[in-house]
Amino acid sequence: MTSELLSIPSGTPEPGLYIVATPIGNLADITLRAIGVLSGCSVIACEDTRVTGKLLKHLGIKARLQRLDDHAAPQVRARVIDEARHSPVALVSDAGTPLISDPGYRLVREARAAGVTVTSIPGACAAISALAMAGLPSDRFLFAGFLPVKDKAREDMLAGLADIAATLVFYETAPRLERSLRALATLWPEREVAVARELTKLHEECRTGTAASLADHYATHPPKGEIVLLVGPPAESEAPAVDADALLRTVLGEMSPSKAAGQVAKATGLDRQALYARAMEIKGE
Repeated sequence: MTSELLSIPSGTPEPGLYIVATPIGNLADITLRAIGVLSGCSVIACEDTRVTGKLLKHLGIKARLQRLDDHAAPQVRARVIDEARHSPVALVSDAGTPLISDPGYRLVREARAAGVTVTSIPGACAAISALAMAGLPSDRFLFAGFLPVKDKAREDMLAGLADIAATLVFYETAPRLERSLRALATLWPEREVAVARELTKLHEECRTGTAASLADHYATHPPKGEIVLLVGPPAESEAPAVDADALLRTVLGEMSPSKAAGQVAKATGLDRQALYARAMEIKGE
């Protein structure tokens, strides 16, 4: 390997749109190539100019910043694309690889349609870092972004993923983690689950176990920081996904929530306590 390949690229990059991955925590994870490209760009499009400004200051880079988030108007994207026709322009997110549950999809799509060269500068990605350290099967995986906030939407989404023979990878927030783990415990009580948080930072943690055991842990140890939630694939012997809601609604017309939860738990093997909590929610609808 030549020293040229190991050096920070010098000179101005060719015109085009550069998708640049940035650190997810540890600033040392910025790549030499990323530093070279960011140093040579006329404009850097970003989610939050304050966040990106701090990174650029750390790297000693001065550049014009253009806010570009999910709410950016079409005119903003058009201006960025027009700039990229004759100058190098970078797209970064607040952390990690742009477009992975972060803004940028529309910009990239429109830039390609306009004939602008699009180049990806790889680097840190929380989903991949978590998958690499969790010890769950990694030959096949599905990244599904953030789980829905509302219980019913979350349950519907998980039910739709139940039979996929791959490790499932989600992003989650600390305040919602326990609730999501309880939902996983109801649907897939036996599957191995991993919670990876504060990746690349001082208090990095990757904890594995059943969803119920992890929910109990985080109920008494409230988590902080960004979280990647991983669920192992179904075992060959795992029964098809059960529509617990449908079963509960059927029997709730004839018995109390407590008895309904007991009956559905006995029939499905699902957690009775979680079923009772859901039965009470249905009763209150």
